[in-house]
Amino acid sequence: MHKISSQISPSTIAKLLASGEKIALSEEAKNKIVACREYLDKRLKGGKETIYGINTGFGALYNKSIADKDLEQLQENLVMSHACGTGDEVPQEIVKLMMLLKVQGLSYGHSGVQLQTVERLIDLYNNNALPVVYQQGSLGASGDLAPLAHLSLPLIGKGELNFEGKRQPADAVLKKLKLSPVKFKSKEALALLNGTQFMSAYGIWCLLKAKHLLDAADTIGTLSLEAYDGRLEPFNGLIHMVRPHEGQQQTALRVRELLKGSALIKRKKEHVQDPYSFRCIPQVHGASRDAINYVNSVFLTEINSVTDNPTIFPEENEILSGGNFHGQPLAIALDLLAIALAELGSISERRTYLLISGQRGLPPFLATKPGLHSGFMIPQYTAASIVSQNKQLCSPASVDSIVSSNGQEDHVSMGANAATKCASVVNNLQRILGIELFTSAQALEFRRPLKSSPAIEKLVASFRKKVSFIKEDKVLHPEIEKSIRFVCETKF
Repeated sequence: MHKISSQISPSTIAKLLASGEKIALSEEAKNKIVACREYLDKRLKGGKETIYGINTGFGALYNKSIADKDLEQLQENLVMSHACGTGDEVPQEIVKLMMLLKVQGLSYGHSGVQLQTVERLIDLYNNNALPVVYQQGSLGASGDLAPLAHLSLPLIGKGELNFEGKRQPADAVLKKLKLSPVKFKSKEALALLNGTQFMSAYGIWCLLKAKHLLDAADTIGTLSLEAYDGRLEPFNGLIHMVRPHEGQQQTALRVRELLKGSALIKRKKEHVQDPYSFRCIPQVHGASRDAINYVNSVFLTEINSVTDNPTIFPEENEILSGGNFHGQPLAIALDLLAIALAELGSISERRTYLLISGQRGLPPFLATKPGLHSGFMIPQYTAASIVSQNKQLCSPASVDSIVSSNGQEDHVSMGANAATKCASVVNNLQRILGIELFTSAQALEFRRPLKSSPAIEKLVASFRKKVSFIKEDKVLHPEIEKSIRFVCETKF
């Protein structure tokens, strides 16, 4: 059982998702939530104070006061009216992440929710009853309103849940789980709908994938270097010592480690220099590594923050309306992450192209009988198409804004669009690297009987258990799909 406390990290989240471990609030978190709710109730007892979102309307309706008798109805109305998402369903893994991050944000005791509300969200999480949420609808400011409304609907017995392998009405699932719908009190729905958990969940998912794919790109790029009969000098530590970007140094070191014991890399080379896509692996992969580390720092701060509004400070006797729900830090970071990952794909496709180009003793298109067989001609086309799509997806969302709520919300981050675009780039990069691996493993066979390093040969041997050397033309789609799965599932 994982206890929700003051800090959570991407690595902890990865373990929770992989293990299916259940979560619970720590006693400290429970006490903070209860104390904040009691403070809010006490503050409202006077009945004379007007506080945004608690006894007023929302957005441009902030100047409409709400009677005490209608405060609970106001919150239920908010969830229903804001559940306007559309488009594809958010993947269930990311929905579960949204739930976890929403619980984390509420656990700090600055949101004014009931303890029961947070624990009901935990009940759904622990029973793998996951709300149906849609990808489109958030502007990335005022919080991820539409997606979080869909996330919150099941708490009041509305909307749908993915449960036991199918979509079901939320009220029916609650009955099966012997759970009662929550009766919202003042401020609660606003606390649930305000926040950056849609952007944050996508961002953490992308980051976890990015770290894996960066390691994969380094390793597959090293295999391609060997298959292309490339040179080791560009990875010499002296080169990177005089331009000491951290990511560049780490990438060069990683390639040197991967090539220890290689006969291929040590043999005399006829060429004195390699093309950039091999020679500049440390500089290009390293820049992406540094970008990923920066993005990680942004999201580490975000997932350990309070991002709803207004924010309640019981000890300071303050209820403050601000803008912590604004997704601009995430939007910029997600745009950067997409660019960093797209570049890993771009340089990968260039290595694939060189391997099939008939250079350095390799047959054209890596075909055993070029002409009769087309070999690996078209996998490169596919990679090129995907790389081009990634370039299109990297047009930044964070520089866009559209006025909403009658001008009250006049600058928005578009971080949600940055998030879903970044996820598409992640999925595309998996495919591009799968094609490079498929190609470089084929090319390496033409270097036999020479061998690469033990690390690279172990990788190729593992890959060959899934994908065989292509001796003659066949339908390559299944082989490419197996290669992509191998990239996704292998620890590099």
